[in-house]
Amino acid sequence: MKSILLSMACMLSAASLFSQQAETFSIEIEPLTIADAPGVHSFSVGITSDQKWVILGGRIDGLHQRQPWASFLEQDNNKHVFVIDPLTEQVWFKDLSGLSPALFEQLQSTNQQFYQRDTMLYITGGYGRSDTQNAHQTFPNLTAISVNELALAVINNAPIDSCFRQITDERFKVTGGQMEYLDGTFYLVGGQLFDGLYNPMGPNNGPGFTQIYSNEIRTFTLNDNGTTITVLDYQAVHDTVNLHRRDYNMSAQIFPNGDQGFTAFSGVFDYADMPYLNSVDIFGPTNYTVNTTFNQYLSQYHSAKLPIYDTAVNVMHTLFFGGLSQFTLNSSGNLVEDINVPFVSTISRVTRDASGSMEEVDLGYVQMPTLVGAGAEFIPIEPYYYDNDILNLNAVPSTKTLVGYIYGGIESSAPNIFFSNTGSQSFASNVIFKVFINKSTVGIHQEVKLEGGNVVQLEIHPNPVRNKLNLSFFAGSQRQMSVQVFDSGGQLQLSQPIEVFEIGMQEYKLSTADLSSGTYIVRVGDGVLFDQKKFIKK
Repeated sequence: MKSILLSMACMLSAASLFSQQAETFSIEIEPLTIADAPGVHSFSVGITSDQKWVILGGRIDGLHQRQPWASFLEQDNNKHVFVIDPLTEQVWFKDLSGLSPALFEQLQSTNQQFYQRDTMLYITGGYGRSDTQNAHQTFPNLTAISVNELALAVINNAPIDSCFRQITDERFKVTGGQMEYLDGTFYLVGGQLFDGLYNPMGPNNGPGFTQIYSNEIRTFTLNDNGTTITVLDYQAVHDTVNLHRRDYNMSAQIFPNGDQGFTAFSGVFDYADMPYLNSVDIFGPTNYTVNTTFNQYLSQYHSAKLPIYDTAVNVMHTLFFGGLSQFTLNSSGNLVEDINVPFVSTISRVTRDASGSMEEVDLGYVQMPTLVGAGAEFIPIEPYYYDNDILNLNAVPSTKTLVGYIYGGIESSAPNIFFSNTGSQSFASNVIFKVFINKSTVGIHQEVKLEGGNVVQLEIHPNPVRNKLNLSFFAGSQRQMSVQVFDSGGQLQLSQPIEVFEIGMQEYKLSTADLSSGTYIVRVGDGVLFDQKKFIKK
């Protein structure tokens, strides 16, 4: 691939809501092509003590097709373990089919949950074809993998059986969730149990299937003596409203009070078959809160992510690279909704400040070079990370510094290919992107802050007004919006629907003749995005 340098900014200026003492930095990504690296997405990855990658599971095709007989074919499972050395650009691999059927079937599945504790990689669940069950299923297993031992065996073409240990437990029958670890406890959050062939027409049409969302935060500890694995201290918190999400991003966080935990960002699907826009903060096995004051408009689907903490000002950043989004930005910086949730090249940042307030920005016009990122992973490198895989921004040198890699994912030829997908419109990427932090970058790259007010861009005139208030605003979707008028005490005085038939700027005339003299707020929105302005009625 032709050498490309993508420079993007995460610059926090005096004009922003954060202190001038905040670290200013930019992120640069450079593509690295290793000829023998596999194209793969939705996989699990472990890291050896000498920074080699161990790749297991996932798929080697692109976006799954809609037809049940063509979707999630066994021939497109990743049936090998790959070892990649990004420094020497070497790749080794070994066929997994010689393992026991139970191990082989789970390890070739897709959308497993995984977490590496020390040199032991733990994988739970995953979805794929089971020959022993003669069906597609979610696997009810937890498998422990000795990462260093496995990498050495693959490199030396030695037997690998002893590198794996597995237990069967229905509580791990989950795919598309996220698994993390904190203070000796594993967190298995969200995801679903999916048994049978995929069918977009639903479980009662054609080949049927079983789909049960976890709706849970499942926590447990493992007593692993190197021979046997015992699950202890298991508990589950059930929430069918807020934890009904899968194929999403969850990231370790340091919260404003200094506590560590996780944030489950966005995800699919709510009960209207649309992505979630809110997030869930997880503080402990039974302690979580739903953030209803912040919407995440980009990165609704699992992608590479990088959490960054600035301890000097107690600010937490999380970066998201590509993937799928319900909203995209047009050339004017307006959010435009696409309910088909297309592939995007957007690179975005969600930042939580010391007060707990959150904001989302698109990092200007610098993007991923193609529509790539869904199902990719960010792989950190030492030594700038806390134990919870959060990058310590203050420990990174001021010069351009390599902090990790983005690997794999689905690369699509167009934003929306699902309804025309024949299997050739997308593929599993094998391109690696080096990710650099650069604190010495001079100048501020353009960022676009994403919030309802900036997107709807409501303008009104005249003000003060007598009988007719002219409204001008942007509509990012063809749906019903509304205009509401509130008095100075917050009481609703007027509410009128607005039918939007074309995306773009809208003009609307609102009669104010029946309002008494005084100060009012007019709000225009669609239930997700809104803006409001104050006006005076004469």
